[in-house]
Amino acid sequence: MHEINQPVGRFTAGSSIVLVHDYLLVMRGAERTFAALAENYADAPIATLLYDEAGTSGRFSGREIITSPLQRLGVSQAAFRRLLPLYPIAIEHLPLPPAMVVLSSSSAFAHGVRVPADAVHVCYCHAPFRYAWSEEERALGEVARPLRPLLRLQLRRMRRWDTSASRRVHAYIANSRLTRERIKRYYGREAPIIHPPVETERFSVGTPGDAVLVVSELVRHKRVHVALEAARRARVPIRVVGSGPDHGALSEAYPEAEFVGRVGDEQIARLYAGARAVVVASMEEFGITAVEAQAAGRPVIAAAAGGALETVLDGETGRLVELDDVDGFARAIATIDGLEFDPLRAVENAARFSVAAFQRAVSAEVERVASRNLRSR
Repeated sequence: MHEINQPVGRFTAGSSIVLVHDYLLVMRGAERTFAALAENYADAPIATLLYDEAGTSGRFSGREIITSPLQRLGVSQAAFRRLLPLYPIAIEHLPLPPAMVVLSSSSAFAHGVRVPADAVHVCYCHAPFRYAWSEEERALGEVARPLRPLLRLQLRRMRRWDTSASRRVHAYIANSRLTRERIKRYYGREAPIIHPPVETERFSVGTPGDAVLVVSELVRHKRVHVALEAARRARVPIRVVGSGPDHGALSEAYPEAEFVGRVGDEQIARLYAGARAVVVASMEEFGITAVEAQAAGRPVIAAAAGGALETVLDGETGRLVELDDVDGFARAIATIDGLEFDPLRAVENAARFSVAAFQRAVSAEVERVASRNLRSR
């Protein structure tokens, strides 16, 4: 689907699309969303700052991949933050082939790409760059105190660059209400919402066990400690899937929990299906974990904030709890078996976020924006 099909003015069948993503180093939520875009435009070249074929499980093998000069440094997912000051200039110099449409997928830098002359730029925004805008204090907390003034200055520069980059984008698409609000607040732009895709067909209903499940990166802002402490207070076993810099501290503080580490798609599907419930204690822009859990027919206990307000039906497919309310999470975990829960209703709710639905919606919006902009020239 590299071609745009409907001829309107100068925007004719055969018009080409180039896809851009921040960096393709692992397969997380943003990368899975980008994979759905790449499948939808199967002939489109892909441009990205950094690419790791093994880290992305070969999902983009055989595609034309354009990378920045930073690729030569061999940076891995574990170390990519060290290049933070270099990404704005690198994305602006990322060489794109001629195209009528550039469709970027951005959590930070991709929306700053400079597109070919006369190309229309549509950005699917997972979030405006969190470190620069909504999570500056968290970013500062991750570096040694003597370095914080320097990082604060760098983030101020990032905000100026980010605002400037946003003015070059013809149209944004937001992945959730929270992201739409942030696009409006930081960029002064309106954006329709198209929720991210979830590969719902990977999951099936199974037999639940005794343990609740957390699927998350082990970093502070994911609030995994809230889920662990709540499970401890509820005296319910808990299993944690994922890894990250907080693994050592969390596993030491909660030795009763089972830390599984990273797992493949088949194993995660089994873990979802066998969970008593899935706990999402963080505030997510969208939160694919909550939808995956429902696709596997399991209830979700989530913070009543961000994307969970759009994906979890409170009292029906799960329970929503005030953000950071450990006792509230503990009560929800202890009483989740009393929820009048229908696994098939959860599966039905998750189907709203299928890959096919996402691809249809994005295709229609890209075509609408491109046709409007080309008609006005």
